[in-house]
Amino acid sequence: MSNLGQRLYSGQASIDFVGHRRRWYIISAVILIVAVGALLFRGLNLGIEFRGGADFSLPNATCSVEQARTVAETGSGAQAIVTQTASGTIRVQTETLTPEESVVLGAELAKTCGISPGDVKTQVVGPTWGAEISKKALQGLIVFILLVMVFLSIYFEWRMAIAALLALLHDLVITVGIYALTGLEVTPATVIGFLTILGYSLYDTVVVFDKVKENTRGITGQAMQTYSDAANLAVNQTLMRSINTSIVALLPVMAIIIVGAGFLGAGTLLDLAVALAIGMAVGAYSSIFIATPFLVSLKEAQPEMKALRTRVLARRNQTSKSTDSGSTENADSSESGPSRRKPRSKR
Repeated sequence: MSNLGQRLYSGQASIDFVGHRRRWYIISAVILIVAVGALLFRGLNLGIEFRGGADFSLPNATCSVEQARTVAETGSGAQAIVTQTASGTIRVQTETLTPEESVVLGAELAKTCGISPGDVKTQVVGPTWGAEISKKALQGLIVFILLVMVFLSIYFEWRMAIAALLALLHDLVITVGIYALTGLEVTPATVIGFLTILGYSLYDTVVVFDKVKENTRGITGQAMQTYSDAANLAVNQTLMRSINTSIVALLPVMAIIIVGAGFLGAGTLLDLAVALAIGMAVGAYSSIFIATPFLVSLKEAQPEMKALRTRVLARRNQTSKSTDSGSTENADSSESGPSRRKPRSKR
């Protein structure tokens, strides 16, 4: 693996990420269409913190999920969401209740599930609190994007800022679309995960762009490489680093999902970890297959980059003709070789 990384870095081996950018665009477009379709037709499974309602947590419950649901729907007069964790805790979510109604329903659930009313953890959330959380999350996202655009425009250039922003939006839409498609619950912890993966995706993209900037410095003063060639080399040079970073980052996240959520029933950890895992995987993909290829599309629309490409291709064409001509001459001389002797005539 290390030998492959060295060959990719030196240019001895190369994967044409940039040259096949239309292929990656089509793949991403299909995924984005599915994600947007899931958002439009299925919608997000918003947690109680966003839609408002009452939440009852019943530890060590002896009742079944069906029994708890029957009691909850009878007491609230509306449909209830009932789930059970690996530790045996039953969680019941209903529509918004008054404090008195929540006390009565909590007592009924405790009686049905064989626990003390004092052990029932009740949380009543109004819809206005969820709306405020959504507003703050949107404000944070807008501020984050603006700061990213300013930073990348100053450190790199505006074209790199646009390419990085496109990759960020690509990651966000796909991640949210996966939540809509699978029906995973969106909680405040999920929102924190969304904002975190934007930072991770940006970091991975900046690493690649920094190498692109290094490889393309003064590129118009030569006729050996196009901008596309230099950018593709940068992606290959950072490929192993991106893969290794993604694997190292995903290992503890997967441990949280499997151990923390699967065995301990830690719901908040699951909400955060799943968002991180999906976002990290999508972010690693976008930094390689979307951000840099799109940057090349923007850069090669510049007149100076078009002129550079023309010079490089002309030079390669001339070199190819010279090589072919030399090969033909060598072939002719080898065929003629030493002058063939004429057969002696018989006297």
